[in-house]
Amino acid sequence: MVLTALRGAIGFLTRIPVGRDETAWGAFARSPWTFPVVGYLVGALVAAPLLLAAPPASVPAPTVAFAFVLAVYAVTGIGHLDGAADLGDAAAVHGDREERRQVLKDSELGVGGTVALVLVVLGLATAALGLIEVGAASTAEGGGVPLAALGVVVAAEVGAKAATATLVCVGDAPHEGLGSALTGESSSRAALPVLALAAPAALLAWPRVLPGLAALLAALATAALVLRWSRRRLGGVSGDVLGTTTELARVAALHAGVIAWTRF
Repeated sequence: MVLTALRGAIGFLTRIPVGRDETAWGAFARSPWTFPVVGYLVGALVAAPLLLAAPPASVPAPTVAFAFVLAVYAVTGIGHLDGAADLGDAAAVHGDREERRQVLKDSELGVGGTVALVLVVLGLATAALGLIEVGAASTAEGGGVPLAALGVVVAAEVGAKAATATLVCVGDAPHEGLGSALTGESSSRAALPVLALAAPAALLAWPRVLPGLAALLAALATAALVLRWSRRRLGGVSGDVLGTTTELARVAALHAGVIAWTRF
């Protein structure tokens, strides 16, 4: 059952063609602990383009940052990004919960969704540029880069997945759909294994600890803010809320890691 749950998590959270059968999905839906585990795999894959910034390749930083963004969505798909666009449109609505829910069902992209997409993609690209910059500086000083920079990326991805899984455990869906299919299968107690499995990611930027720790904490703080907003504005945690949490938590975690690296 553990392997089946992991297979389902990989199939749902990535574009890797495994675990998309009904049995794997059911096992995954009952196992939120699989989110951070898959985060380690995804983080390692999407961090690879950052290696191009180091010798002997020495690819220009903007190109590497662009490759990083491409890698994120090549591995994870754009499903979560679509959720962020929908929630951006809903956030722009000046109305009650029901009006916002109706906007979530609308397939047309509005101004709020467009702004959300731009901010998320721009956030990823600028975070990558920041990691390349601090990595180059640390290399000049004899530091453990680019491996430490890769560690921040993995920690951010694990944090983003753990943040989403935490909402699955503590949230309630406002209506039937993907959100209810996940939140209905887990209780708040299931968040403990999620956090326990995510915690070691704080050490992945070794010998620096603060960047990885900052990335994890920023991701979880993002989840708390999204949860509060979604309960007040939407009445609960929907599939779009979960997807948006992944996207926002990833960006927040990456930037927190860069800030912690440069300031402490």
